[in-house]
Amino acid sequence: MADLLALAPHRSTTGALLAGAARERGMGVVVLTRDGIPTPPPHGVRTYYYGGPYFADSALGHLGVALLEPAAGWLDLLPYAFTGRHVRCVPLGEARRAPGPLFVKPPTDKSFPAAVYADGEALPGPVGRLRDEALVQISEVVAWVREFRIHLLDGEIRTGSRYATFGRLDPAPLAGDPDEPAVRDFVRQLTRACGDTLPSGVVLDVGLMRNGDDERWAVVEANMAWFSNVYAADPARALDVVLRSAGPGTSVRARDTRFRRA
Repeated sequence: MADLLALAPHRSTTGALLAGAARERGMGVVVLTRDGIPTPPPHGVRTYYYGGPYFADSALGHLGVALLEPAAGWLDLLPYAFTGRHVRCVPLGEARRAPGPLFVKPPTDKSFPAAVYADGEALPGPVGRLRDEALVQISEVVAWVREFRIHLLDGEIRTGSRYATFGRLDPAPLAGDPDEPAVRDFVRQLTRACGDTLPSGVVLDVGLMRNGDDERWAVVEANMAWFSNVYAADPARALDVVLRSAGPGTSVRARDTRFRRA
């Protein structure tokens, strides 16, 4: 049976890296058209996807692809031992009335910039898909000393990359990084305690958090593997996670059915 990686029309470095890794393992690669409806794949072809959620919502039903994603409120339900800060998920309309400063982000879809806002009134107004009822995450403002992106497959680290230092882009492979042992230990603790709350193929961002004089490892967020930058991670290993997170609907495992994007 043949395998096909379908890429969203928006070009990206990560898309190109994953396409190269897919071709190296004998997969076909196609870039979907921006304004067209994808042709259903021929019988016997398993289709996978990498790209944005809005394009996926309009196109992937024709391809039979199921997308796995963390629950929108996943982070605010994590124990404080793993977040190191208080996080809550509220409608955007409610967030606009919150005092600041506060850190606000959309849970998964990147519909507006994740940033520190002076107060809720500084948040974007309703536009397009961004309605008052849209859920956003609010948390206290903390500093991230170093941040890492981890590609998880069945609760194990498949590959990873540092991506930021004090908020500035600073990609480097996880392998061999001085923080690698601490990152692996923290992720191991998290997956043992809360692994069943995440899809089997997912991206997890973790970091060394500074809050006043205190430093601790904490979860930044969880993301869809099919819409995440690989930074300096191994593209071939990252592809393994992407394929699990966005593949044929008929292949979704029972434990992952509750993580299917509606």
